[in-house]
Amino acid sequence: MVQAGQIIILNGAPRSGKSSIVKAIQESFDGIWMNLGVDNYSAITPEALRPGIGLRPGGERQDIEPIIPGMYAALYESIAAHSRLGFNVVADFGHHDAYAQPRHILADCAPRLLDLPVMFVGIHCPIEIIMERRNAGHPGREGLYAMGSANEEIPEPVARWQKEVHKSLIYDFEIDTSTASPAECAKRIGQALAEQGNRPSAFEKMSFSRAAS
Repeated sequence: MVQAGQIIILNGAPRSGKSSIVKAIQESFDGIWMNLGVDNYSAITPEALRPGIGLRPGGERQDIEPIIPGMYAALYESIAAHSRLGFNVVADFGHHDAYAQPRHILADCAPRLLDLPVMFVGIHCPIEIIMERRNAGHPGREGLYAMGSANEEIPEPVARWQKEVHKSLIYDFEIDTSTASPAECAKRIGQALAEQGNRPSAFEKMSFSRAAS
């Protein structure tokens, strides 16, 4: 019988450092770690439907909102399938519920990973540091991220991300990427994973809460 692979879900705002931590985990953790996060899923999403699951808070794309829960469900089912076949998975998202109407996406996704080893990690970063990273640019992603200007140091979409991405969420572990390198963040996540043991995960608690409601 194949032993289920470990799942790590990173949640945070764009430019908070999630992708760098994913890379550090793949490079430093034992075993095979598959990256099934938002960037890779966006790459297979038709251009007309982008940013797809990366849609920012604010209800700006009501034309694609109705299909986003299905996209997330399909991706989480894929994460579960990889784990059941023995692959470890690390995936980074920007979960929020600030759409034109509540979509309850995370509440739907969490039960899809029931009975699988999963750790939910909150990736925090002060908005000042996020703006430094945005304003510095990102090779290959020119024009993708809102940047500050003399008239608007912190664009409204960036402020919305900061407000909504961790709203009302519980995590198994949280980390501030302004205080540690990606490698150090990965190391701390690994240590937290080793200490988690058989305690109910945040996803289990969300699943049971939904079942009871």
